[in-house]
Amino acid sequence: MNYCESPFLFHRRKTREVVVGDPANGGVVLGGDRPVVKQSMLTCDTMDTAASVQQTLELVAVGCQIVRITAPTVKDAANLENIVRELHALGCRVPIVADIHFKPDAAMEAAKWVEMVRINPGNYADSKKFAVKEYTDEAYAAELGRIEEKFTPLVKLCQQLGRALRIGTNHGSLSDRIMNRFGDTPLGMVESALEFARICRTHGFHNFKFSMKSSNPKVMIECYRLLAARLTELGPDWNYPLHLGVTEAGEGEDGRIKSAIGIGSLLCDGLGDTIRVSLTEDSPREIEVCNDLLAQIPRLTNSTFNYQPSTFPFDPFHFERRATPEIGLTDNMKCGGEQLIRVVVTRATFDKVVPKIRPKDDVKPEAVYEDLNILELDPTQEISIEAINCDTQLVTVKDGVALPPILAFRFLVAKLKRLGRNNPILLKDCLTFEPVPLSPEVALLRAAVNIGSLLADGIGDAILVRGESGAGLSLRLAFNILQAAGCRSFKTDYVACPSCGRTLFNLQTVTARIKARTTHLKGVKIAIMGCIVNGPGEMADADFGYVGGAPGKINLYVGKTPIKFNIPEADAVERLVDLIREHGKWVEPEAVEVVSA
Repeated sequence: MNYCESPFLFHRRKTREVVVGDPANGGVVLGGDRPVVKQSMLTCDTMDTAASVQQTLELVAVGCQIVRITAPTVKDAANLENIVRELHALGCRVPIVADIHFKPDAAMEAAKWVEMVRINPGNYADSKKFAVKEYTDEAYAAELGRIEEKFTPLVKLCQQLGRALRIGTNHGSLSDRIMNRFGDTPLGMVESALEFARICRTHGFHNFKFSMKSSNPKVMIECYRLLAARLTELGPDWNYPLHLGVTEAGEGEDGRIKSAIGIGSLLCDGLGDTIRVSLTEDSPREIEVCNDLLAQIPRLTNSTFNYQPSTFPFDPFHFERRATPEIGLTDNMKCGGEQLIRVVVTRATFDKVVPKIRPKDDVKPEAVYEDLNILELDPTQEISIEAINCDTQLVTVKDGVALPPILAFRFLVAKLKRLGRNNPILLKDCLTFEPVPLSPEVALLRAAVNIGSLLADGIGDAILVRGESGAGLSLRLAFNILQAAGCRSFKTDYVACPSCGRTLFNLQTVTARIKARTTHLKGVKIAIMGCIVNGPGEMADADFGYVGGAPGKINLYVGKTPIKFNIPEADAVERLVDLIREHGKWVEPEAVEVVSA
């Protein structure tokens, strides 16, 4: 199966067009040769018409092209009529997407008023009680029949009214039926979505797109690749557009890096027709990142050098770190093999940051580039076996090679494989330098896409970030990329959903409070979820969860298991700390030494 035309030369995936609204009157067309469309979501209560209208106008003002609004109940869905009417009265015709999870009746109501309806197959007309159950073929078919009965009326209504659908599966939010047959896997997510797509196609309805979201960029990348490959396998008329997003990416630098790795990697492979960057921040900030990220893709894919090896250089559907021998990086540091992926810096960066590093700091240089015994290769040229006389030689791509880094390092791996070599590889975020230093925002996105994409391919034993000109910032960025890609854990990991109308507490404020108490817990993963929809399932592999259970009430989880219920919000952060302590993962933060003037 192929998920793209070539991993070595950019080709945009060819899709059918999907129409969202009236293109002559503010609507958009997705797919085909159209530019990638930017999307975001409201954070206010859907019953608050004035706030919903105001937030929509703010999003449109910064370039948002599709606005999603949650509709958890029929009452919320009915109020979409008022929101849309007010927007139209103000001359705003941006397409609105109703976000539906558990209630088919809410979807039917929403479809009367908005241009698109998003349904989650794991929640829509299917059971999700995390029950372990064996399904016979007959029982499985019976469940599918029940889903078709519940879903078909929505398909027919969308067909009648000229609406679009988004079939969006989420990692950790699959039905019991899918979980017990396929597990919480990319395959399960794809098969769940295809079941609903087949129902659409049975009725001749094709105006839909897919999404495959996860808070783990590597899982998200695997899901979309597998979906694209399966669609190609099913036939040329299965060429539906894809909506890309890393769900619950979090906030700040971490949220941007996770999103850049997941979304950017797929865009560079030619996949993706709409995108959303999910940040635990005000929604217009998401569009800023969308704009910056999309602006980088032409630069990161611009190449005419085409190389077609006889075998693919990595498995695109199952993550596995490329096997290499373990070698000495420095006198007291190793890389390759089962070693951690190491962080290398330039001599100039080393000299600036080392005087500020304390003995117990985790963020510190592990090698200096200029001091390494490293072989620099040009993968666009023929590489002979004599040039690489052993597998224990660290190699990298030579500076100045006229290729984007992702393609250059994939070429390098392919050529090493052809020669039968498994040398450890040092990844670089850039091979050439801009005449003017990049802004921190752009440097972060470029480094995250270039290095993060290759790490998700399983490529890389050490990394070097140079596009960020600030010494301390470049070092921190390297470690943050490794953490976001799931390669190293040097700090607390947070999975935080973006706010929406379902959220039962202020996500930004609560996230800040939780971070203030737990940011020293190296290796602990904490999920912060505004409601139960994004609760136990979509927390996926988090150690602990803080989930809105009711207004002013919080439920605490260990993994997917609820442990404590209806805790007053004022007490919930400390109760979370108590729960972490009970499970042996709490350590007291080190006292900060105050130096008197």
